[in-house]
Amino acid sequence: MPHCVILYTGNVETKTNMGALCRKLADRMIGILDEEGKQVFPTGGTRVLAYPAAYYAVADNDDEDYAFVYINVRMGAGRSAEVKQRAGDSLLEVVKDHFAHVFATELIGITLQIDESPGQVYDAKHSTLHPLFNK
Repeated sequence: MPHCVILYTGNVETKTNMGALCRKLADRMIGILDEEGKQVFPTGGTRVLAYPAAYYAVADNDDEDYAFVYINVRMGAGRSAEVKQRAGDSLLEVVKDHFAHVFATELIGITLQIDESPGQVYDAKHSTLHPLFNK
């Protein structure tokens, strides 16, 4: 179930490598453990996808090429508040490190949110990935 979806203004692609950010976030997600040492984001279900917005408006755009990145992470219900906070802080650390050079010279905003899926009405999976990592 764990997914990370990144939406960003199209001008971000000239500022940084979004594919590299996807890989860094996936690697970090896979390494986050709960209090019992179990993966919070199972390897076979971890997916990070990034989509540029062809059209956007950011703030007042007063003669500036403002940029924005929105990162939404979804996780299944049942994790403690501490685990959720630690996961968010850890992922934000990756994002801040990745964008450090952009923050030094550009006008950009980044939001990272974690949503918990409390009550799904339908959740089906069909995958050959999970068995690969559940050995």
